[in-house]
Amino acid sequence: MFCLGGFAACSDEAQQTQRGTEKPSQSDKQPVSKSLQLTVYKTPTCGCCGEWVDHVLSSGFTADVVNQQSVAHIKDRFGIPANARSCHTAVSDHGYVFEGHVPAKFIRAFLADVPEGALGLVVPAMPLGSPGMEYKDQFNPYEVLLMKEGGELEVFASVTSYQSQF
Repeated sequence: MFCLGGFAACSDEAQQTQRGTEKPSQSDKQPVSKSLQLTVYKTPTCGCCGEWVDHVLSSGFTADVVNQQSVAHIKDRFGIPANARSCHTAVSDHGYVFEGHVPAKFIRAFLADVPEGALGLVVPAMPLGSPGMEYKDQFNPYEVLLMKEGGELEVFASVTSYQSQF
């Protein structure tokens, strides 16, 4: 399925959930090579978010999906910079954040060896051809960004072909 009109079309205003939205401190975080549990915050009508959840499930993760009318408060809570936001936010059971259409391959690599000061990974916007954003045979290269404390972003991986995501 394909979400049209950018990520703003995938969310609207309304309810909030307190469960799982506490921002963890860096001392609470540790590398977690065996833990593949994610809580995914998304809006109920966004098809590309559901397709991304299917991607992580088929890659060996488990996911608790929390549908909300708006996910902006989740992004605010976890300090995701405005220029790095996408349509859904996933949080590992150890508090690491995965914003947008991050391929499961890179989530797994991140969790196996968490860089110091890292909060998670981000794929800003909704790159065509990324997991959950497949459309025909189209693909746009994109970068997976490492989000650090204080909102700093740096390149974690460059995705130059559809096949390199898996």
